Amino acid sequence: MRQRRLLIVAAPALIAASAAAAPTMIKEPVAVLQGLDKITARVSRFDAPVGQTVSFGTLSIAVRDCETSTPEERPENAAFLQIYENRPGEQPVQQFSGWMFSSSPALSALQNPIYDINLLACTGAASPPAAATTSYPAGSSRGKRAE
Repeated sequence: MRQRRLLIVAAPALIAASAAAAPTMIKEPVAVLQGLDKITARVSRFDAPVGQTVSFGTLSIAVRDCETSTPEERPENAAFLQIYENRPGEQPVQQFSGWMFSSSPALSALQNPIYDINLLACTGAASPPAAATTSYPAGSSRGKRAE
């Protein structure tokens, strides 16, 4: 009987200690995502505002929540995404629904044969467009040619 009282008294203290140890997250209005088209090998970086749906290829991506850790905590971004594939003449098919984490992209990833989607960051505003990058054909060199 005495042991039961100790457990009942100790349980609230354990709950309070674990709640205090949990990192505080800050809600942000924009998720910065990266998409890979595996067929063309093109990588795109794009913003997805919380509460809106954006498109990448045949995918529709809805961000329901995006949170980032406080500056004094270990850097982490987490977003709750719902991803649907749009097929002509059919209803959209849900491909993913869950949390994605920027520090561990493989922990909870989209399973799709054509596309990969990763969370890069949660930010307070839309990021400026990325600078154009130059791609070079395989086997070519960017340096001077031998004359």
